[in-house]
Amino acid sequence: MFLCVSLWLKIGGGFRFNIILAILCFLPYNCLMKVYAISDLHIDYEENRQWVYNLSQSEYKDDILVLAGDVTDEIPLIEKAFRFLKKCFKEILYVPGNHELWTSRNNGLDSLEKFDLVKTIAENNGIRLKPGEFGPLSIVPLFGWYDYSFGPPSQELKSQWTDYKACIWPEGFDEKKVTRYFISFNESFLTLKNSFIISFSHFLPRVDLMPFYIPHSKRYLYPALGTHQLELQVRRLSPQIHIYGHSHVNMNIKKDNTTYINNAFGYPHEKWTTSKQLLCVFQLPHGMGDL
Repeated sequence: MFLCVSLWLKIGGGFRFNIILAILCFLPYNCLMKVYAISDLHIDYEENRQWVYNLSQSEYKDDILVLAGDVTDEIPLIEKAFRFLKKCFKEILYVPGNHELWTSRNNGLDSLEKFDLVKTIAENNGIRLKPGEFGPLSIVPLFGWYDYSFGPPSQELKSQWTDYKACIWPEGFDEKKVTRYFISFNESFLTLKNSFIISFSHFLPRVDLMPFYIPHSKRYLYPALGTHQLELQVRRLSPQIHIYGHSHVNMNIKKDNTTYINNAFGYPHEKWTTSKQLLCVFQLPHGMGDL
């Protein structure tokens, strides 16, 4: 196997030079630290929940999981899932999706308070919601929502989209203000530099990630898929890979020097557009992630 790893090394005087280490070797697969991606686990469904709890607690002990939102809206389930997944992976990086902010099962909380609660539960279980640096690799979570920059909401969307009923926002918050609130968390991450950067969000940063074959009858959902403001932040960060979820349409496509990857688990009935497995998106020789 030929591995070409780009490292930023700080030389005396504060200058940085991009050193390309070409390592010609034959490394067994188990000598690599792997980064896996998945989103939209929706463990409210028994079938999905069992898949999670059947994951090996030994196979991924040296690996990283990027978890791009929509685990569940149920607090007891998400806490149990976090505890279990942390036993499986060395590191987990996570952003909540829209389902985590549903409040119908959490009387008394609005959706921003639910967001804070989910963050606290994640952090208490060793789950990262801030960038992680692993030697030459940085992984950067980007929060978001949708602000109708992908198109105006139709009456069909307003009548069918569960967020309108299940999310409760403080007075004065509409979708645009909600989006500004969440993407403001990302600003301090956007100047981060490293040899290889993976960013991830639950929401789509650009609507042209949706493939041409989506039926027109389903495109009324597009306004609730994401925000162009995320795209601007992705461009500023300039990652080699951006992982996203939410659409339940798995993709691997390169646009403007960034490879966009969606690996949604999805609902049990979704077999055609989703994948019921982890996806390895990056790998490093063991030890390099600890540099």
